[in-house]
Amino acid sequence: MANLYTVSSNLPTETLVLNSYETFSSVRTLLLNLSNDLTGEHRDVALAIHQLSELGVMLVSQMMDREAPQT
Repeated sequence: MANLYTVSSNLPTETLVLNSYETFSSVRTLLLNLSNDLTGEHRDVALAIHQLSELGVMLVSQMMDREAPQT
């Protein structure tokens, strides 16, 4: 199986954290928009995945605050 995406092993931690935050934020927005078009069980699943992505955003945000606090 071909790998379409790779993460360079020499990226700074700050870059990895920032890109993780942006990725989770995009997923969160896409899922919330998608859930508006769904009903019933499919909407519930989309909202559950949205909640997980929201947790990811919060965790990465906390990591960013610890590693590079805003002064």
